[in-house]
Amino acid sequence: MNRLSQQVSIQSLAAFRFFFGALLVWDCWRFIRHDRITRYWVEPEILFPYPGFGWLKPLPEPYIHWLWLAMGVAAACVMLGLFYRLAIVVLVAVFSYFFLLDRAEYLNHFYLVILFGVLLMFMPASRAYSLDALIWPEWRRETVAYAAPFMLKAQMEIMLIYAGLVKITPDWLAGQPLEIWLREAADPGPFGFLFQYDAFFPLISWTVIALHVLGAPLLLWERTRLAVFAVYCVFHVSNSFYFNIGIFPWMTIAATTIFFAPDWPQRLAHWLLARFQPVPPMPAPESRRARALPTAVLALMAVWLAVQVVLPIRGVIFPDSEIRWSGEGHRFSWRMRIYDRDAYGTFFVAAPGADGVEQVWIVDPTDHLSPRQAGKMLARADLIHAFALALEEKWAASGHADVAVYADVQKSLNGRPYQQYIDPAVDLTEVRPHPLRSNDWVRPLEIATWGASDGHGDRGAGTGG
Repeated sequence: MNRLSQQVSIQSLAAFRFFFGALLVWDCWRFIRHDRITRYWVEPEILFPYPGFGWLKPLPEPYIHWLWLAMGVAAACVMLGLFYRLAIVVLVAVFSYFFLLDRAEYLNHFYLVILFGVLLMFMPASRAYSLDALIWPEWRRETVAYAAPFMLKAQMEIMLIYAGLVKITPDWLAGQPLEIWLREAADPGPFGFLFQYDAFFPLISWTVIALHVLGAPLLLWERTRLAVFAVYCVFHVSNSFYFNIGIFPWMTIAATTIFFAPDWPQRLAHWLLARFQPVPPMPAPESRRARALPTAVLALMAVWLAVQVVLPIRGVIFPDSEIRWSGEGHRFSWRMRIYDRDAYGTFFVAAPGADGVEQVWIVDPTDHLSPRQAGKMLARADLIHAFALALEEKWAASGHADVAVYADVQKSLNGRPYQQYIDPAVDLTEVRPHPLRSNDWVRPLEIATWGASDGHGDRGAGTGG
């Protein structure tokens, strides 16, 4: 515990604050430029809020756009360290609001942004290299308790290690779905010639697992840190080149800098300057007596880390569940880019007519959802169920009683032939997703393993993990 309370340089924390804010400014601009606020939260007739957050509704235009712009301004203030305490709270609150509006838009890096943002809310990250420190010099600090960079390091270690462990699946070890994605890449790049060899895909799949499971702990060791960081940079830049995954590669690179010495920005500047002119040696860091962290703070840190460790493995409580197929326990578990899922289907709404004879309506999901939403919904069992309930509500509002909704959905996982995903004989309005066991209305996966040599992904690319 003495180590957590030890005072270390605040520079790495301030650098992380700058990178974090800058990347979110960029992401906010990307969403505005491509009009994603309208496409994601305004145009869809139906959204899929998280359980317990059904009361959250999108603001009407133009206010939802103003709210997004306010988030961008807050991100810029975080980057610059201006009114930091208010800015980081606004940033996290507004970002979380948009995140919670629709489960269909879940992305692991959105979740990571919220986690980092919450942690930064409790850290004095603007006490150096910030406008706050310039305007109010009495706030300026040279050091911070080691607990601050420790929590960021621990969060990164958890994310990176789980990102490797969750890939230990039959398909990934056999080279799928990397084979699908890389062979269909619009620009194969300088290594495209390797994509014609089936053996390349299992090799690269195993390498990615090793990079996460072994590389993450090696970041903690000074002798291997720089080499692993360089490999991670190559890996994340390659991901950005081949896959459309937004700011995630750059956020991960920026966050990985927290593993370096707390005063690494000063060390880097000193090293660069020494390339051009003689410079005096860097002064030794000051030794300050550490004040013990309050017990309540240590308890909150322990609870946070325990939740982060346990939440990703909650899927093990589902007996005989194939998370990659059923999706049970998928979210918040760092299952990044390990699935290629594609599905199509039709819904049937049945209700007795005025004469007592049952009427049946055939519903195309795109009549009520955007094509993007429909594609994501059809590949996820909980969203299929939520869509069925939304259809029930719509028909009930039109005066129909005893509404039943059935789904005929065909799904392909990692290039497999399509198979029945949802039991078409089950009225989805009469069942509920179970929190502690698998849902029997989700049909089991028929082909356990599908590798790079099994059909070459001729099904086509679908929705990644």
